[in-house]
Amino acid sequence: MQPKDKAGQPSLDRSIVLVGMMGVGKTSIGKRLAARLGCDFVDADEEIERAAGMPIPEIFSKFGEPYFRDGERRVVARLIEGEPKVIATGGGAFINDSTRALILAQAVSIWLDADIAVLAERVARRNNRPLLKGKDPVEVLTELGKVRNPLYAAANIHIRSDASPHARTVENILKAISR
Repeated sequence: MQPKDKAGQPSLDRSIVLVGMMGVGKTSIGKRLAARLGCDFVDADEEIERAAGMPIPEIFSKFGEPYFRDGERRVVARLIEGEPKVIATGGGAFINDSTRALILAQAVSIWLDADIAVLAERVARRNNRPLLKGKDPVEVLTELGKVRNPLYAAANIHIRSDASPHARTVENILKAISR
């Protein structure tokens, strides 16, 4: 059970790391969650781009996914240090054994999970996802889910995200971390 602050909200003794498939809402939910908890929010993908001095699609095309995942692990490790915060990770971060072990050991991990149809509709809104470039999102997300969902299941908390407003998902997270 998490300690509570004066307003009755859980107070953080370590960072919360949101994991899950692309399009599940880690960033938008993470921002709302951090605001409710009165802490900082950090998007790991933005921090990776800042550290590399280039966008993620460019990192993938120039150096490949293994190089990207190694940099992602280092950035996530840096973000977990210091004051507790809410961290949104990229969809593949928790799949890396070292990154997953780090998150599980030093943070509270929350798997945001959604149906493939919801994810496909959400990812169709943006065209900056290297793993989807020129491919059918439903097929890619289905195949990724087969590999990733069993690993995401190692997260401390499992929260379903659906087509309802993200505020509802935030409420579900607050209830789960208050137990």
